[in-house]
Amino acid sequence: MPDSQHAADSSADMNDLRMSEAARPLYDHVRKFIKETVNPMSEEFHRLGEGKKDIWSYAPGQLECLEKAKDEAKKQGLWNFFLPDAETGEGLKNLDYAYIAAELGKNPMASETMNCSAPDTGNMEVLERVGTPAQKEIWLKPLLEGKIRSAFAMTEPGLPSSDAKNVSMSAVLEGDEWVLNGEKFYISGAGDPRCKIMITMVKTSPNAEPHKQQSQILVPLPYPGVTIVGPMHVFGDPDAPHGHMHLRFENVRVPKENMLLGEGRGFEISQLRLGPGRIHHCMRSIGQAERALDLMVRRGISREAFGRPLVKLGGNTEIISRARIEIEAMRMIVLKAAKAMDVLGNKEARVWISMAKAMIPERVCQIIDQAIQMYGAAGVSQWTPLAQMYTSQRTLRLADGPDEVHHMVIGRAEIRKYEGGEEDPALASIWRK
Repeated sequence: MPDSQHAADSSADMNDLRMSEAARPLYDHVRKFIKETVNPMSEEFHRLGEGKKDIWSYAPGQLECLEKAKDEAKKQGLWNFFLPDAETGEGLKNLDYAYIAAELGKNPMASETMNCSAPDTGNMEVLERVGTPAQKEIWLKPLLEGKIRSAFAMTEPGLPSSDAKNVSMSAVLEGDEWVLNGEKFYISGAGDPRCKIMITMVKTSPNAEPHKQQSQILVPLPYPGVTIVGPMHVFGDPDAPHGHMHLRFENVRVPKENMLLGEGRGFEISQLRLGPGRIHHCMRSIGQAERALDLMVRRGISREAFGRPLVKLGGNTEIISRARIEIEAMRMIVLKAAKAMDVLGNKEARVWISMAKAMIPERVCQIIDQAIQMYGAAGVSQWTPLAQMYTSQRTLRLADGPDEVHHMVIGRAEIRKYEGGEEDPALASIWRK
Protein backbone atom coordinates (compact mmCIF):
# COMPACT_ATOMS: atom_id res chain seq x y z
CA MET A 1 0.00 0.00 0.00
CA PRO A 2 1.44 3.44 -0.87
CA ASP A 3 2.42 5.58 2.13
CA SER A 4 -0.10 8.26 1.17
CA GLN A 5 -2.91 5.71 1.04
CA HIS A 6 -1.83 4.18 4.36
CA ALA A 7 -1.80 7.65 5.98
CA ALA A 8 -5.27 8.40 4.60
CA ASP A 9 -6.65 5.11 5.90
CA SER A 10 -5.08 5.71 9.34
CA SER A 11 -6.56 9.20 9.47
CA ALA A 12 -10.01 7.87 8.63
CA ASP A 13 -9.66 5.17 11.28
CA MET A 14 -8.54 7.77 13.85
CA ASN A 15 -11.75 9.72 13.30
CA ASP A 16 -14.09 6.76 13.81
CA LEU A 17 -14.88 7.25 17.51
CA ARG A 18 -17.87 4.93 17.77
CA MET A 19 -18.08 2.34 20.52
CA SER A 20 -17.78 -1.15 19.08
CA GLU A 21 -20.97 -3.19 18.90
CA ALA A 22 -19.21 -5.93 20.87
CA ALA A 23 -18.66 -3.58 23.84
CA ARG A 24 -22.14 -2.04 23.96
CA PRO A 25 -23.77 -4.84 26.01
CA LEU A 26 -20.97 -4.51 28.57
CA TYR A 27 -21.45 -0.72 28.68
CA ASP A 28 -25.18 -1.13 29.30
CA HIS A 29 -24.51 -3.78 31.94
CA VAL A 30 -22.07 -1.49 33.78
CA ARG A 31 -24.57 1.37 33.84
CA LYS A 32 -27.27 -0.93 35.22
CA PHE A 33 -24.90 -2.36 37.84
CA ILE A 34 -23.85 1.10 39.04
CA LYS A 35 -27.48 2.16 39.42
CA GLU A 36 -28.75 -1.01 41.09
CA THR A 37 -25.73 -2.15 43.14
CA VAL A 38 -22.95 0.44 43.44
CA ASN A 39 -25.02 3.51 44.28
CA PRO A 40 -26.97 1.84 47.15
CA MET A 41 -23.78 0.13 48.38
CA SER A 42 -21.82 3.38 48.50
CA GLU A 43 -24.55 5.05 50.54
CA GLU A 44 -24.48 2.18 53.04
CA PHE A 45 -20.67 2.15 53.06
CA HIS A 46 -20.51 5.83 54.02
CA ARG A 47 -23.32 5.47 56.56
CA LEU A 48 -21.41 2.68 58.32
CA GLY A 49 -18.30 4.86 58.44
CA GLU A 50 -19.95 7.87 60.09
CA GLY A 51 -18.39 8.77 63.43
CA LYS A 52 -15.63 6.13 63.42
CA LYS A 53 -12.82 6.97 65.84
CA ASP A 54 -9.84 5.69 63.83
CA ILE A 55 -9.89 7.33 60.39
CA TRP A 56 -7.12 5.00 59.15
CA SER A 57 -9.24 1.89 59.55
CA TYR A 58 -12.61 0.74 58.27
CA ALA A 59 -15.65 0.75 60.53
CA PRO A 60 -17.34 -2.58 61.28
CA GLY A 61 -19.30 -3.72 58.26
CA GLN A 62 -17.73 -1.34 55.73
CA LEU A 63 -15.42 -3.80 53.99
CA GLU A 64 -18.05 -6.53 54.14
CA CYS A 65 -20.44 -4.16 52.37
CA LEU A 66 -17.83 -3.41 49.69
CA GLU A 67 -16.78 -7.05 49.29
CA LYS A 68 -20.38 -8.12 48.79
CA ALA A 69 -20.67 -5.68 45.88
CA LYS A 70 -17.31 -6.84 44.48
CA ASP A 71 -18.41 -10.47 44.67
CA GLU A 72 -21.57 -9.56 42.78
CA ALA A 73 -19.51 -7.73 40.13
CA LYS A 74 -17.33 -10.83 39.68
CA LYS A 75 -20.43 -13.03 39.49
CA GLN A 76 -21.86 -10.82 36.74
CA GLY A 77 -18.57 -10.70 34.83
CA LEU A 78 -17.95 -7.00 35.51
CA TRP A 79 -14.26 -7.24 36.42
CA ASN A 80 -10.86 -5.93 35.25
CA PHE A 81 -12.10 -4.00 32.18
CA PHE A 82 -8.90 -2.00 31.83
CA LEU A 83 -6.58 -4.83 30.84
CA PRO A 84 -6.28 -5.37 27.09
CA ASP A 85 -5.33 -9.04 27.59
CA ALA A 86 -8.51 -11.11 27.12
CA GLU A 87 -7.19 -13.81 29.47
CA THR A 88 -7.13 -11.43 32.44
CA GLY A 89 -9.68 -8.79 31.48
CA GLU A 90 -12.33 -8.08 28.88
CA GLY A 91 -9.89 -7.45 26.04
CA LEU A 92 -11.37 -4.00 25.52
CA LYS A 93 -9.94 -1.42 23.18
CA ASN A 94 -9.00 1.86 24.85
CA LEU A 95 -11.81 3.55 22.93
CA ASP A 96 -14.45 1.20 24.32
CA TYR A 97 -13.04 1.51 27.83
CA ALA A 98 -13.26 5.32 27.55
CA TYR A 99 -17.05 5.10 27.30
CA ILE A 100 -17.26 2.72 30.25
CA ALA A 101 -14.78 4.63 32.43
CA ALA A 102 -16.86 7.80 32.08
CA GLU A 103 -19.70 5.91 33.74
CA LEU A 104 -17.37 4.63 36.48
CA GLY A 105 -16.32 8.22 37.17
CA LYS A 106 -19.83 9.20 38.24
CA ASN A 107 -19.50 7.26 41.50
CA PRO A 108 -16.08 7.21 43.22
CA MET A 109 -16.64 3.64 44.46
CA ALA A 110 -17.65 2.17 41.10
CA SER A 111 -14.09 1.60 39.88
CA GLU A 112 -13.01 -0.31 42.99
CA THR A 113 -16.20 -2.36 42.98
CA MET A 114 -15.23 -3.65 39.52
CA ASN A 115 -11.47 -3.78 40.24
CA CYS A 116 -10.68 -0.90 37.89
CA SER A 117 -9.33 1.70 40.34
CA ALA A 118 -6.00 3.51 40.39
CA PRO A 119 -3.22 2.97 41.26
CA ASP A 120 -3.98 -0.77 41.08
CA THR A 121 -4.84 -0.60 37.38
CA GLY A 122 -1.44 0.77 36.40
CA ASN A 123 0.38 -1.58 38.73
CA MET A 124 -1.51 -4.58 37.40
CA GLU A 125 -0.78 -3.56 33.83
CA VAL A 126 2.93 -3.26 34.60
CA LEU A 127 3.06 -6.64 36.34
CA GLU A 128 1.03 -8.25 33.58
CA ARG A 129 3.37 -6.86 30.90
CA VAL A 130 6.82 -7.13 32.49
CA GLY A 131 6.50 -9.19 35.68
CA THR A 132 8.28 -12.51 36.07
CA PRO A 133 6.16 -15.65 36.63
CA ALA A 134 7.02 -15.49 40.35
CA GLN A 135 6.13 -11.77 40.61
CA LYS A 136 2.83 -12.43 38.88
CA GLU A 137 1.97 -15.31 41.18
CA ILE A 138 2.81 -13.40 44.37
CA TRP A 139 1.43 -9.96 43.51
CA LEU A 140 -0.51 -9.82 40.25
CA LYS A 141 -2.80 -12.74 41.05
CA PRO A 142 -4.19 -11.27 44.33
CA LEU A 143 -4.48 -7.83 42.68
CA LEU A 144 -6.47 -9.29 39.79
CA GLU A 145 -8.69 -11.03 42.32
CA GLY A 146 -9.22 -7.78 44.25
CA LYS A 147 -7.86 -9.28 47.46
CA ILE A 148 -5.19 -6.62 48.08
CA ARG A 149 -4.49 -2.99 47.12
CA SER A 150 -1.22 -1.41 45.91
CA ALA A 151 0.67 1.87 45.55
CA PHE A 152 3.14 3.49 43.16
CA ALA A 153 5.99 5.32 44.91
CA MET A 154 7.71 7.88 42.72
CA THR A 155 7.27 11.48 43.95
CA GLU A 156 9.91 12.78 46.37
CA PRO A 157 9.93 15.83 48.66
CA GLY A 158 12.51 18.53 48.06
CA LEU A 159 12.84 18.14 44.31
CA PRO A 160 10.65 18.64 41.22
CA SER A 161 9.50 15.10 40.49
CA SER A 162 7.70 16.24 37.34
CA ASP A 163 11.13 15.64 35.79
CA ALA A 164 11.59 11.95 36.57
CA LYS A 165 15.36 12.27 36.06
CA ASN A 166 15.40 14.04 39.42
CA VAL A 167 14.23 10.95 41.32
CA SER A 168 17.07 10.37 43.76
CA MET A 169 16.07 7.63 46.24
CA SER A 170 19.03 5.27 46.07
CA ALA A 171 19.06 1.52 45.59
CA VAL A 172 22.41 -0.23 45.88
CA LEU A 173 22.93 -3.92 45.17
CA GLU A 174 24.63 -5.69 48.07
CA GLY A 175 24.95 -9.40 47.44
CA ASP A 176 21.49 -10.74 46.66
CA GLU A 177 19.63 -7.69 47.98
CA TRP A 178 18.83 -4.16 46.89
CA VAL A 179 19.27 -1.67 49.74
CA LEU A 180 16.95 1.35 49.48
CA ASN A 181 17.37 4.70 51.21
CA GLY A 182 15.37 7.90 50.76
CA GLU A 183 11.92 9.43 51.06
CA LYS A 184 8.72 9.51 49.03
CA PHE A 185 5.58 11.56 49.53
CA TYR A 186 2.04 11.77 48.18
CA ILE A 187 2.06 8.01 47.75
CA SER A 188 -1.64 7.46 47.09
CA GLY A 189 -3.21 4.40 48.66
CA ALA A 190 -0.33 3.62 51.02
CA GLY A 191 -2.51 4.47 54.02
CA ASP A 192 -5.03 1.75 53.23
CA PRO A 193 -4.52 -1.28 55.50
CA ARG A 194 -5.19 -3.46 52.43
CA CYS A 195 -2.16 -1.99 50.58
CA LYS A 196 0.40 -4.80 50.46
CA ILE A 197 2.78 -3.90 47.63
CA MET A 198 4.43 -0.78 46.16
CA ILE A 199 6.15 -0.35 42.84
CA THR A 200 8.96 2.00 43.81
CA MET A 201 11.01 4.23 41.50
CA VAL A 202 14.68 4.38 42.57
CA LYS A 203 18.06 5.45 41.25
CA THR A 204 20.28 2.41 40.69
CA SER A 205 22.83 3.65 38.14
CA PRO A 206 23.79 7.29 38.84
CA ASN A 207 26.63 7.22 36.29
CA ALA A 208 24.58 5.85 33.41
CA GLU A 209 23.01 8.04 30.73
CA PRO A 210 20.06 10.02 32.15
CA HIS A 211 17.24 7.73 30.96
CA LYS A 212 18.95 4.57 32.24
CA GLN A 213 19.68 5.68 35.81
CA GLN A 214 16.32 4.71 37.32
CA SER A 215 14.77 1.33 38.05
CA GLN A 216 11.51 0.10 39.54
CA ILE A 217 11.52 -2.33 42.45
CA LEU A 218 8.73 -4.15 44.28
CA VAL A 219 8.59 -3.27 47.99
CA PRO A 220 5.99 -5.05 50.16
CA LEU A 221 4.01 -3.31 52.91
CA PRO A 222 4.48 -3.41 55.82
CA TYR A 223 8.22 -4.04 55.54
CA PRO A 224 11.31 -3.57 57.77
CA GLY A 225 12.82 -0.13 57.28
CA VAL A 226 9.73 1.38 55.62
CA THR A 227 8.15 3.98 57.91
CA ILE A 228 4.88 5.74 57.21
CA VAL A 229 5.77 9.18 58.52
CA GLY A 230 2.22 10.42 58.11
CA PRO A 231 -0.40 11.55 55.64
CA MET A 232 -0.02 14.46 53.27
CA HIS A 233 -3.23 16.50 53.37
CA VAL A 234 -4.97 17.74 50.23
CA PHE A 235 -6.71 21.05 50.97
CA GLY A 236 -6.65 20.00 54.62
CA ASP A 237 -8.15 16.54 53.97
CA PRO A 238 -6.02 13.45 54.75
CA ASP A 239 -8.24 11.37 52.44
CA ALA A 240 -8.29 8.55 55.00
CA PRO A 241 -8.04 5.60 54.95
CA HIS A 242 -6.76 5.64 51.34
CA GLY A 243 -4.25 8.35 52.16
CA HIS A 244 -1.43 10.09 50.29
CA MET A 245 1.43 9.11 52.51
CA HIS A 246 4.89 10.42 53.35
CA LEU A 247 7.24 7.40 53.51
CA ARG A 248 10.80 7.01 54.74
CA PHE A 249 13.03 4.18 53.53
CA GLU A 250 16.00 3.41 55.82
CA ASN A 251 18.26 0.55 54.72
CA VAL A 252 15.31 -1.31 53.27
CA ARG A 253 16.56 -4.65 51.97
CA VAL A 254 14.55 -6.42 49.28
CA PRO A 255 15.59 -9.50 47.27
CA LYS A 256 17.25 -8.70 43.95
CA GLU A 257 14.49 -10.65 42.17
CA ASN A 258 12.10 -7.84 43.21
CA MET A 259 13.55 -5.76 40.36
CA LEU A 260 11.05 -5.18 37.54
CA LEU A 261 12.22 -5.88 33.98
CA GLY A 262 15.86 -5.06 34.69
CA GLU A 263 18.24 -2.48 36.12
CA GLY A 264 18.02 0.90 34.41
CA ARG A 265 14.65 0.25 32.79
CA GLY A 266 12.54 2.41 35.09
CA PHE A 267 11.76 5.01 32.42
CA GLU A 268 10.71 2.32 30.01
CA ILE A 269 8.24 0.96 32.58
CA SER A 270 6.98 4.46 33.38
CA GLN A 271 6.02 5.05 29.77
CA LEU A 272 4.21 1.73 29.76
CA ARG A 273 2.04 2.68 32.73
CA LEU A 274 1.70 6.46 32.56
CA GLY A 275 0.10 6.68 29.12
CA PRO A 276 -2.84 4.43 29.99
CA GLY A 277 -2.98 5.78 33.57
CA ARG A 278 -3.25 9.38 32.43
CA ILE A 279 -6.01 8.67 29.96
CA HIS A 280 -7.92 6.49 32.43
CA HIS A 281 -8.01 9.41 34.89
CA CYS A 282 -9.31 11.69 32.14
CA MET A 283 -11.97 9.17 31.13
CA ARG A 284 -13.30 9.07 34.68
CA SER A 285 -13.10 12.86 34.90
CA ILE A 286 -15.74 13.10 32.16
CA GLY A 287 -18.07 11.25 34.52
CA GLN A 288 -17.23 13.71 37.30
CA ALA A 289 -18.07 16.64 35.01
CA GLU A 290 -21.39 15.03 34.08
CA ARG A 291 -22.23 14.55 37.73
CA ALA A 292 -21.32 18.16 38.56
CA LEU A 293 -23.52 19.46 35.72
CA ASP A 294 -26.38 17.25 36.87
CA LEU A 295 -26.09 18.63 40.41
CA MET A 296 -25.81 22.18 39.08
CA VAL A 297 -28.96 22.00 36.98
CA ARG A 298 -31.03 20.19 39.60
CA ARG A 299 -30.08 22.81 42.18
CA GLY A 300 -30.75 25.65 39.76
CA ILE A 301 -34.28 24.56 38.86
CA SER A 302 -35.28 23.64 42.42
CA ARG A 303 -34.26 26.86 44.23
CA GLU A 304 -35.58 30.37 43.85
CA ALA A 305 -34.13 33.76 44.73
CA PHE A 306 -35.48 37.20 43.95
CA GLY A 307 -38.66 35.56 42.68
CA ARG A 308 -37.02 33.45 39.98
CA PRO A 309 -35.37 30.01 39.69
CA LEU A 310 -31.59 30.21 40.06
CA VAL A 311 -31.09 28.94 36.50
CA LYS A 312 -32.72 32.13 35.21
CA LEU A 313 -30.66 34.53 37.32
CA GLY A 314 -27.55 36.27 36.06
CA GLY A 315 -25.66 34.25 33.48
CA ASN A 316 -26.55 30.84 34.90
CA THR A 317 -28.27 29.58 31.74
CA GLU A 318 -25.14 30.40 29.76
CA ILE A 319 -22.95 28.77 32.41
CA ILE A 320 -24.98 25.57 32.04
CA SER A 321 -24.74 25.81 28.27
CA ARG A 322 -20.98 26.27 28.34
CA ALA A 323 -20.59 23.36 30.76
CA ARG A 324 -22.40 21.04 28.35
CA ILE A 325 -20.30 22.30 25.43
CA GLU A 326 -17.09 21.81 27.43
CA ILE A 327 -18.09 18.27 28.42
CA GLU A 328 -18.72 17.28 24.82
CA ALA A 329 -15.43 18.86 23.72
CA MET A 330 -13.57 17.02 26.49
CA ARG A 331 -15.28 13.79 25.56
CA MET A 332 -14.08 14.13 21.97
CA ILE A 333 -10.49 14.74 23.10
CA VAL A 334 -10.57 11.68 25.38
CA LEU A 335 -12.08 9.48 22.68
CA LYS A 336 -9.54 10.71 20.13
CA ALA A 337 -6.66 10.04 22.54
CA ALA A 338 -8.02 6.57 23.29
CA LYS A 339 -8.38 5.84 19.58
CA ALA A 340 -4.84 7.07 18.96
CA MET A 341 -3.59 4.57 21.54
CA ASP A 342 -5.49 1.79 19.77
CA VAL A 343 -4.35 2.78 16.27
CA LEU A 344 -0.87 4.22 16.82
CA GLY A 345 0.23 2.66 20.11
CA ASN A 346 0.80 4.34 23.47
CA LYS A 347 4.16 5.91 22.60
CA GLU A 348 3.02 7.44 19.31
CA ALA A 349 -0.22 8.65 20.92
CA ARG A 350 1.61 10.62 23.63
CA VAL A 351 0.70 14.03 22.19
CA TRP A 352 -3.00 13.12 22.17
CA ILE A 353 -2.71 11.79 25.72
CA SER A 354 -1.04 15.04 26.81
CA MET A 355 -3.80 17.06 25.12
CA ALA A 356 -6.39 15.22 27.19
CA LYS A 357 -4.39 15.50 30.41
CA ALA A 358 -3.67 19.23 29.93
CA MET A 359 -7.25 20.12 29.07
CA ILE A 360 -9.61 17.93 31.04
CA PRO A 361 -8.77 18.27 34.76
CA GLU A 362 -8.60 22.05 34.34
CA ARG A 363 -11.98 22.26 32.61
CA VAL A 364 -13.63 19.79 35.00
CA CYS A 365 -12.39 21.89 37.93
CA GLN A 366 -14.12 24.89 36.37
CA ILE A 367 -17.44 23.04 35.96
CA ILE A 368 -17.34 21.72 39.53
CA ASP A 369 -16.53 25.23 40.76
CA GLN A 370 -19.58 26.57 38.94
CA ALA A 371 -21.73 23.86 40.52
CA ILE A 372 -20.39 24.85 43.93
CA GLN A 373 -21.38 28.44 43.20
CA MET A 374 -24.92 27.34 42.35
CA TYR A 375 -25.16 25.63 45.75
CA GLY A 376 -23.79 28.57 47.68
CA ALA A 377 -22.30 27.75 51.09
CA ALA A 378 -23.63 24.19 50.94
CA GLY A 379 -21.43 23.60 47.91
CA VAL A 380 -18.24 23.68 49.98
CA SER A 381 -19.74 21.65 52.82
CA GLN A 382 -20.08 17.95 53.58
CA TRP A 383 -23.71 18.09 52.35
CA THR A 384 -22.70 17.63 48.72
CA PRO A 385 -19.88 15.65 47.03
CA LEU A 386 -18.72 18.78 45.18
CA ALA A 387 -15.91 19.83 47.54
CA GLN A 388 -14.38 16.36 47.42
CA MET A 389 -14.83 16.22 43.66
CA TYR A 390 -13.05 19.56 43.26
CA THR A 391 -10.19 18.43 45.50
CA SER A 392 -9.74 15.29 43.43
CA GLN A 393 -9.76 17.08 40.09
CA ARG A 394 -7.49 19.91 41.27
CA THR A 395 -5.00 17.31 42.47
CA LEU A 396 -5.16 15.63 39.08
CA ARG A 397 -3.73 18.79 37.54
CA LEU A 398 -0.50 17.86 39.38
CA ALA A 399 -0.63 14.06 39.34
CA ASP A 400 0.80 12.08 36.40
CA GLY A 401 2.61 15.20 35.22
CA PRO A 402 1.47 18.78 35.90
CA ASP A 403 -0.36 20.79 33.23
CA GLU A 404 2.83 22.59 32.23
CA VAL A 405 4.66 19.36 31.33
CA HIS A 406 1.84 18.26 29.04
CA HIS A 407 1.65 21.67 27.38
CA MET A 408 5.41 21.42 26.81
CA VAL A 409 4.95 18.02 25.09
CA ILE A 410 2.18 19.38 22.87
CA GLY A 411 3.92 22.68 22.13
CA ARG A 412 7.22 21.02 21.21
CA ALA A 413 5.45 18.64 18.85
CA GLU A 414 3.68 21.55 17.18
CA ILE A 415 6.83 23.66 16.87
CA ARG A 416 8.72 20.70 15.40
CA LYS A 417 6.39 20.74 12.41
CA TYR A 418 7.72 24.18 11.45
CA GLU A 419 11.41 23.86 12.26
CA GLY A 420 13.48 23.87 9.10
CA GLY A 421 10.38 24.06 6.92
CA GLU A 422 9.44 26.64 4.35
CA GLU A 423 6.47 28.97 4.63
CA ASP A 424 3.37 27.80 2.79
CA PRO A 425 3.23 30.10 -0.32
CA ALA A 426 -0.57 30.10 -0.35
CA LEU A 427 -0.76 31.23 3.28
CA ALA A 428 2.02 33.75 2.77
CA SER A 429 0.13 35.39 -0.11
CA ILE A 430 -3.05 35.63 2.00
CA TRP A 431 -1.25 37.37 4.86
CA ARG A 432 0.46 39.83 2.50
CA LYS A 433 -2.86 40.98 1.08
